[in-house]
Amino acid sequence: METSSDLSSMIRLNIGGKKFCTTIDTLTIREPDSMLAAMFSGRHAMCQESKTGYVFIDRDGKHFRHILNWLRDGIAPSLSDPDCSELLREADYYQLLGLKDGIKDLRREVGEVEAELTRVDIIKCIQSERVRFRGVNLSGIDLSKLDLSLVDFSYACLRNVFFSRTNLQCAKFRDADAEGSIFHNAILRECEFTSANLRGALLAGTNLQSANLQDTCLVDCSFCGANLGTAHLQNADLTNANLEGANLEGANLKGAKLKNANFKGANLQRAYLRHVNLREAHLEGANLGGANMTGAIR
Repeated sequence: METSSDLSSMIRLNIGGKKFCTTIDTLTIREPDSMLAAMFSGRHAMCQESKTGYVFIDRDGKHFRHILNWLRDGIAPSLSDPDCSELLREADYYQLLGLKDGIKDLRREVGEVEAELTRVDIIKCIQSERVRFRGVNLSGIDLSKLDLSLVDFSYACLRNVFFSRTNLQCAKFRDADAEGSIFHNAILRECEFTSANLRGALLAGTNLQSANLQDTCLVDCSFCGANLGTAHLQNADLTNANLEGANLEGANLKGAKLKNANFKGANLQRAYLRHVNLREAHLEGANLGGANMTGAIR
């Protein structure tokens, strides 16, 4: 029999239309610094549906069961690469740092092809004046917090590489395969990504100012809070990309694919948006002041 204290600790969640029931302890104990823990800490008033008592969160609920299971058991799920990338984006949104680390560890363990070099090898190489890793397989290795500015990664296999907080200013990634890689808070100013594959990559908080991303596959990428000022995104595929709160002032998106791209709260002042389909993008709260939208579908 449920007591009044049991009922008061129960939480009903509506995540993008999918409904879940859990407890305050589940949402707050394992990841105390997460957004969910903050929401249900008692410090904030929750807006509940008047009839059902559900708390609505405007996110895709597809993977929220994995998030709840992580919060209950502390075990990261083993998923396909696309699903893993989607779950990483959700973990990033909810600020679930433990889950993000767990997913990264799993990816490292199940890397499809063993990398040709190790982190130690890379550190030794970058002590030379000019470094090239053109066409080299570096998949799954940890290159976080290194100074890799000016390094040439063109044509390399960089799947699931960890570039978090790495200095990659002016590095070259032309035609590289960096699907699912983590660039969180990396410095990518003036980088060359022409025709690269970055599907599902995490680029939240990155500095991509004046980077060249022309013809790049950016499907399912997360750019939350990233700086893409004056970046070149002509003909890039941004399908399902999340650019919420990103800075794209003066960026060139001519001919880019924006189907279901999220630009909520983004800065698009003076952006070049000619010949793009803006109807397919989410632009709530975006700043479009001075943007060139000649020929755009609105």
